Amino acid sequence: MTLLKTILNLFKALLLSGFIFGHMAGAAEVIKMDRIIAVVDQNVITEQELADRIKTVSAQLEKNGTELPPQTILEKQILERLIVDSLQLQMAAQTGLKVDDTQLDKTIERIAAQNKLSVDEFKIALEKDGISIRKFREDIRNEIIISRLREREVDNRLTISEGEVDNYLTTQATSGGGQDEFEVSHIMIRTPEDASPEDLQKAKTKTQAALKQLADGTAFSKVSAAFSEAPNALEGGAMGWRKGDQMPSLFLEAVKTLQVGEVAKPVRSPNGFHILKLTNKRGGSSTLVVGQTHARHILIKTSEVMSDKEAKRKMDGIKERLDNGGKFEALARQFSEDGSANSGGDLGWVNPGDTVPQFEKAMNELKINEISAPVQSPFGWHVIQVLERRQQDMSKEAARLKARQEIRARKSEEAYQDWIREMRDRAFVELRIEDKF
Repeated sequence: MTLLKTILNLFKALLLSGFIFGHMAGAAEVIKMDRIIAVVDQNVITEQELADRIKTVSAQLEKNGTELPPQTILEKQILERLIVDSLQLQMAAQTGLKVDDTQLDKTIERIAAQNKLSVDEFKIALEKDGISIRKFREDIRNEIIISRLREREVDNRLTISEGEVDNYLTTQATSGGGQDEFEVSHIMIRTPEDASPEDLQKAKTKTQAALKQLADGTAFSKVSAAFSEAPNALEGGAMGWRKGDQMPSLFLEAVKTLQVGEVAKPVRSPNGFHILKLTNKRGGSSTLVVGQTHARHILIKTSEVMSDKEAKRKMDGIKERLDNGGKFEALARQFSEDGSANSGGDLGWVNPGDTVPQFEKAMNELKINEISAPVQSPFGWHVIQVLERRQQDMSKEAARLKARQEIRARKSEEAYQDWIREMRDRAFVELRIEDKF
């Protein structure tokens, strides 16, 4: 028993040390076990997780022709991304945010279709790239969860006032910058929320080192991968095309006077220091004129107590009365189950896309004052009459809608980065990577 106990204790010690020694064919073999390299609140990140993500990211960078940064920098960038992802996934789990297999299957079907492949062909293509379908499904599930978490915690809490829209349009009209689109690349040197003078000096030194490499001719994408602490650092810092007012105003001021290919002087935000390069630029917008239709309708809804057959029969009776001289507005007030009934079924001026496709198609085929045959839609059965048509300049309305969308996009990105920084600062993160290799 003493010998057995000694052997068991030795085996436990070997497990704790991270190695198992086995005897095969007379030779000793050492198998290295996985190990924890970071503790993130209630979760851990293992060495194998980091290695798998490095392998995936490296393959993607090489495929895109992007030069890889030094291994230690690549590890740091990817580990930070894993930490931030872990924090978001933990919050999602704690608040019951999930993605079921049916939703996941549909997403993968769309991804496969975008690559012009069937799901089976897509799986084969993944295997050829050394990516298991199990791991791919897990990664996509996590991406969807994080996207929904951002929407819930950040995007849905944004408010945009009419005053903000007015200010946006005024600024756009006076500066002209909002009409231009900019393709920008970005390097961010992060600073803590309560940065000390030493923190700021360290960030400034790192920023100057990055600028020097750019001045010496090093590719922006390589400098981004080596220095940037932005989420898209390993994608070369590319922000894609943005309207002027979709960007933070600080960024717009920095790039709007640049020539394509130039790098702006560093700017500072609450998140840190930013280096911006204008990759490309395009501009101009045209007047938006749309065809509008002034229409009215009568609707008989289908429901549990009104079958489709009964609704159609009732609508046939209404149409017969209209054909025999009945007044449209009077019949609409009497029979229509739409909110427009009190105004005689009048829908006002209808823009393309305002109504369901079945209704719009039937309406567009009518002549002025013509009344349609009964038309079925998801709401029930309609008869439609077109009163007028016109071409309307919707530039002002479209401009306000676009302004609202662009203000939301800008505020969303700023709010998301602030939210991530606050979450990261509050979290317990213990790194155990120093002696990893």
